[in-house]
Amino acid sequence: MRNLLTDVAGLKVGNADDPKLKSGVTVILCDQPATAAVHVMGGAPGTRETDLLAPEQTVEAVDALVLSGGSAFGLDAAGGVMADLAAAGRGFAVGPARVPIVPAAILFDLLNGGDKAWGADPPYRDLGRRALAAASTDFAVGTAGAGAGATTANLKGGLGSASTKLDNGVTVAALVAVNAVGRATIGDTRHFWAAPFEVSAEFGGAGYPAVFPPDATSIAAKPEARVGGNTTIAVVATDAKLTKAEAKRLAVMAHDGFARALWPVHSPFDGDLVFALATGRVPIANGAFDIAAIGAAGAAVMARAIARGIYEATSAPGDTLRTWRQRFG
Repeated sequence: MRNLLTDVAGLKVGNADDPKLKSGVTVILCDQPATAAVHVMGGAPGTRETDLLAPEQTVEAVDALVLSGGSAFGLDAAGGVMADLAAAGRGFAVGPARVPIVPAAILFDLLNGGDKAWGADPPYRDLGRRALAAASTDFAVGTAGAGAGATTANLKGGLGSASTKLDNGVTVAALVAVNAVGRATIGDTRHFWAAPFEVSAEFGGAGYPAVFPPDATSIAAKPEARVGGNTTIAVVATDAKLTKAEAKRLAVMAHDGFARALWPVHSPFDGDLVFALATGRVPIANGAFDIAAIGAAGAAVMARAIARGIYEATSAPGDTLRTWRQRFG
């Protein structure tokens, strides 16, 4: 187990980012089309092809998912991924034509100190193609891909991932770009809200503070907080064989991981969203009981992934916020 989304067999992840831009793209590539769903709980989402993922809609599976910085400009990344997948013969068959199914979600990182003077040609289509080309079972977390320019209220954000294997043999994992309006730490301390779910000191092993600080539940937000100016976007994945409706339930339950790791969350300022993927390699025998267990595990790995994204962030010239390690490491 790598403690990464790619512990779910059948998935690869690729990152592409630009240090000068302070932004990037992460692509989740399915070896074979995977059952997918989505659940949005933030007040200001930016998405592409998410309506298609509703349980009652026709297409059951996706070829890839895209998480991108760049606000709405970042939705171009999915076009680059689609073009290269189509060239490789991937996609939903419509007669002789094939249309790759590549839903996407974006986060806002336009005011993070990076050079966004790209003129008439935003770079995200090319970044999407580069991320697809880099797709592998091993990938970087922290200041990488869609998390390269992410921020929170008090610390630099980042890309995080975590995984677990259940007693029934099912693997559940999460990948998240943490760009929340609020904080992942308890007040302005080194302690993460996700501490009860930590495994093997994967984000510092600080646990909970002996006494919570007075500002633990104060509503801290980024100085430039504005509607649509934030967003935590994520993928929860499993190798279990799920229907589209069951995948939707997994996406809903995984949002509990957001609530366990961020304060505040699901606000009017955030576009918080979770995609769910099921590669279908492991059958489940106990119906709703297994779905409940997979969903609970999804929430736990999501909370862990959020804290890891903050913990693994690295500093770079021009940053507007310090990293967790700079502050507390």
